[in-house]
Amino acid sequence: MKNEDKILLIVDGVVNTILGLALLAFPFGSGKILGLPSSENNFYPVILGAVLLGIGIALFIEVNYHKKAKSGLGLEGAIIINIVASIVLIIILIFGQLNISMLGLIILWFVGTFVLLIGLVEYFRNRLFKK
Repeated sequence: MKNEDKILLIVDGVVNTILGLALLAFPFGSGKILGLPSSENNFYPVILGAVLLGIGIALFIEVNYHKKAKSGLGLEGAIIINIVASIVLIIILIFGQLNISMLGLIILWFVGTFVLLIGLVEYFRNRLFKK
C-alpha cells in the first residue's frame, strides 16, 4: 500500500474512531454538550457509535495488515462510507427541521463537510493514481 493511501486511511480511521467514541458517550451527555438533537432513547446513537468505531478500527487494521490482494474494507470501502454518510447528513441538515442549537448545527455541518471532503480526496486520488 502506498504511503499516501496509508495516510488517507489513517486520517479516515481517526475521524471515524473519534465520531464513534463521541456517539458511544452520547448517553453520558455528550449530545447535550455539543448541542446535538436528543432522542427519547439512546439505542440508535449508541449503535451508530459502535458501527463508526468498528469502521475506524477496520481502517487501522487495513493500514497495518494490507497485503497485495484485497483484504478488507480498504480505500474503496472508506470512500463509499464517507460519501454516502456525509451526503445523508447534509440532506438532513438542509431539509430536516432539526430543533438544535447553533453549536450543534455548526458541528454537524463541519462533520458532514469534512467527511465528504475526505471521501472526495480519497476518490480522486484513487482514480488518478490507481495502477
